[in-house]
Amino acid sequence: MKIFTIDTGLFKLDGGAMFGVVPKSMWQKLNAPDENNMCSWAARCLLLQDGPNLILIDTGLGDKQSPKFFDRYYLHGDDTLVKSLAKHGFKRSDITDVFLTHLHFDHCGGAIIHDGESLVPAFENAVYWSNRKHWNWAIYANEREKASFLEENIIPIRNSGKLQFIEVQDGVFFTDTMKIRFVYGHTDAMMLPQITYKGKTILYVSDLIPSVAHIPLPYVAAYDMFPMQTLKEKQFFLQEAYENDYILFFEHDPVNECGTLQKTDKGFRIKETFKLSDLG
Repeated sequence: MKIFTIDTGLFKLDGGAMFGVVPKSMWQKLNAPDENNMCSWAARCLLLQDGPNLILIDTGLGDKQSPKFFDRYYLHGDDTLVKSLAKHGFKRSDITDVFLTHLHFDHCGGAIIHDGESLVPAFENAVYWSNRKHWNWAIYANEREKASFLEENIIPIRNSGKLQFIEVQDGVFFTDTMKIRFVYGHTDAMMLPQITYKGKTILYVSDLIPSVAHIPLPYVAAYDMFPMQTLKEKQFFLQEAYENDYILFFEHDPVNECGTLQKTDKGFRIKETFKLSDLG
């Protein structure tokens, strides 16, 4: 099996929203905001080449939205999903499976593209994977969260006939080398891929721990639907990752791609950071 980091660009979100109850005097040292209080974040995806299967985990924001949308989220940087795939010798039609950790726009926006006036799957030969519990949560979104569940990102997946559901059972295997962990604090039934690679365990922490700056327990985004649940889940997974020397893969950290943990008198903190390519 081979693994490739797929960078799809940077975007901006309000720093206060991303750090929740943590005061700006503290979080601004970790991710400096601009004059509008906006911080840059990565939209970093993962590609697994496992035998004949080419599995893309999340898709970034995509590029089909209106100029008004991108003015709000300040998409920037030189990376795109297509360019990053090409860097590793792949194109969208090569993808066999699109695994969506959850259906917020910054994770599934690139799953759908414009074809003339129609919205169609960006990966024409791929099966799209979600789970029924989260899918229903997104389709029947609550008022607080529905701005993150954009109909144009979700409904065309269902209409394409390419949608399949994963069983909602923690630790269920997606492939022989990838199992799924379920968490419920950020949004209902978000999926975290746990991958065995070169004798190591890589945990794709998605929005449970968006960046290195979010490792301390109180650093929970205001976007999380159930912050106390997130707190419990972070505590559980950080302990497990520390005890088993997991590699955490950070989807939104603008600088750090991967890292391992150490335990300090202040709790778990980053031990070292590196790129997946450093694993050889």
